[in-house]
Amino acid sequence: MSSGASATDKLFERLTAFRADWPKKGWSWDYRFECVASSFNVDLTGEAESALLKHLPALFDYQTLATAPAHIQEVSEEVGGVRADQRIYTGDASGRLAAFGLWWPWGDETTISLRVGLAGYVSEKDLQRLQLEFNAIS
Repeated sequence: MSSGASATDKLFERLTAFRADWPKKGWSWDYRFECVASSFNVDLTGEAESALLKHLPALFDYQTLATAPAHIQEVSEEVGGVRADQRIYTGDASGRLAAFGLWWPWGDETTISLRVGLAGYVSEKDLQRLQLEFNAIS
């Protein structure tokens, strides 16, 4: 990472590295939650978890959500809570933004969706940059 880069630029550099490690290459834009989204088969669970833990190493589920940073608890509230089979991943929140990943199994024992978004003081420009970074332009 560039040492002179802003905290926001460093966050997007981490997201670029995450996208390169993600086992699925297609991303779409989820207008409901203003996140990028990727759905994958459960066969890729190990690779997906590995990429997430490498770039968004803090993991919270319905049992540990109360110990999560405030911005992750807010994300949970905004998406309607975290069920027993769902998780929220996050990384360092060393600026006005933090990245998060929402791990949502579909309930069909076959498909999982991951949504990656931004928490904190998020501007429209940040959301556009996220869309561009993941090539999730609709």
